[in-house]
This record gives sequence, C-alpha cells and structure tokens, in this order.
Amino acid sequence: MSRIFGPIDQVAWVVPDITASMLYWAEKLGVGPWHVIERLRPTDFRVDGVSSAAEISLAFAYSGRLQLELIQPHDDEPSMYKEAIDAGRAGAQHHVGFFRRDFDRRLEAALDAGYEVGQSGSLGAIRFAYLRTDRDPGTIAELVELSDGVEASFVAFHRAALEWDGSVPVRRVG
Repeated sequence: MSRIFGPIDQVAWVVPDITASMLYWAEKLGVGPWHVIERLRPTDFRVDGVSSAAEISLAFAYSGRLQLELIQPHDDEPSMYKEAIDAGRAGAQHHVGFFRRDFDRRLEAALDAGYEVGQSGSLGAIRFAYLRTDRDPGTIAELVELSDGVEASFVAFHRAALEWDGSVPVRRVG
C-alpha cells in the first residue's frame, strides 16, 4: 500500500486498438465484461501545464477487486497516452490508479513528496491528475476523485464482473 495514496485500485494500459484489446482480455484471459466509453475529450485537460484537446476512449473491467483500464488515444494532441505510444510502450502497463474522496489532500501530499503533475483534467464531475515519477515509465500514479456517482458506476462494473458468464464481453456506456 502506498503511504501517500493508499491501496492501488486500478492498473491501466495504453493500447492502439481498444476493441482488439478488450476482446483479447475477454477471450484469452477470461477477464470481463468490459465497459467502454468512446471518444471522450477531457475538460480542462492540461499536459505539463499546457492545454490539450486530446480525444480518448476508456474501457474498464475487474479482476477480483482490482479495476483494469484500457485507454486508446485517437489523435496527435499532447497526452501522456500519446507519449507512451510514441515511446513504443503501447500495450505496456502505463499507470496505477488511486480512487480517493480526499483528492485535494492526496494531491497536495504527492506534490510535497516531489511528484509533478504530468496531466490533469476532468471527465464530467470526475477530477483526475497523473503524477510523473522519475523512474520506470509504468509507475505513473493517477489520482482520481471518488464521488458517490463514480463509486456507484465502479460498483456496477464490479458486480457485472462477478456475474459474468463470458457472453457480451464488450458493453458500451453512455
């Protein structure tokens, strides 16, 4: 468990084809169902302090209590996702996520510990910040603000995984 963020809630990968990746995880690894949200543009999205209009798709599934996330960038706008693809790390683990109700306090603690915000923004009411580390590319930390609505969605995704019989491996959200 992280002394700064608490327990890891999510592990994420940046992928060039989110549909192919979801089907691989479902068919070869038996993980699903995947809940995909296509073609999002985070609001107030900033990469290293500079505004960006990046478009992404996100997919979520659960393995036990651990949330898995797949992210596909769709354009050449700046993002840490595009950085990963450009660096040849597509399909490699990208970051670990921490879902916290005390977002501001945790972010302040991370900044005090020497982390730097690589990108930040919001998806609807959900604020997030990706924190750069000075080591391995896959040790980026994402801090996500947990609200009642976000938690309800994640609980529904988790319940779907517990009840999943292998059918309908990809489910569109929104």
